[in-house]
Amino acid sequence: MRTLFASAAQPPGLANLLTEPVFGGVWNRPGLALSDRLLCVIAALATFPRLRSLRSYINAGLDHELDGKAIREILVQAALYAGFSSAEETLPLLAEVLGDREIPFPDDPPEDVSLDELTRRGGDLMNMLHGARARLGYAASGNPTTGALYPTAIQYGYGEIWFRPGLERRQRALVAVAGFTALRLPEQVGKFGQSALNVGLTQIEVIEAIIQTAPYSGFPPALNALGALSAAFG
Repeated sequence: MRTLFASAAQPPGLANLLTEPVFGGVWNRPGLALSDRLLCVIAALATFPRLRSLRSYINAGLDHELDGKAIREILVQAALYAGFSSAEETLPLLAEVLGDREIPFPDDPPEDVSLDELTRRGGDLMNMLHGARARLGYAASGNPTTGALYPTAIQYGYGEIWFRPGLERRQRALVAVAGFTALRLPEQVGKFGQSALNVGLTQIEVIEAIIQTAPYSGFPPALNALGALSAAFG
């Protein structure tokens, strides 16, 4: 880990709190691949966003198995959760980092899918991910209050963003778990953490994804998320 982040400056006052519990402890835990840990950190930092740290981890991701398209998709998906205004800061930052490396910014995917098709495939994906839980809580069908917004979330969240190229489904599940943890939304962490098992992740990988966010978005939110996940796993 020292070589991975050797270029990152440690701010005064933290003493050994980055090198020992963060890089020596969290980053060296078993159970989650390095590229997946980087993905989770980028997702967590993109939800605030914290651009100085995000720049360092974008560079680290590019050095370790995440290409420009993958990182763009992490930032886009995180913006769905945090608000698309965050992408107005994070995507230009990615463009700067790629430009410094003389890497072209990836082209946007084509927008040639009808609204009806977004609804259909978004609903199918939601059902595949969540099963019988797909229509519980705020997602309950027929709710006139949440139903004013949720169909749009199905169309453009599940039907659009989860189908964009650049990330595998298991990676998008990690983005969701890390992003919701950083945003202090344990109910969504429990929902997507359980559903992540349906796209190839293990319980240990989901747990580690949450733990990985703790040094970046806070230990209390991570602990609350782990509590929700424990209840979801049952």
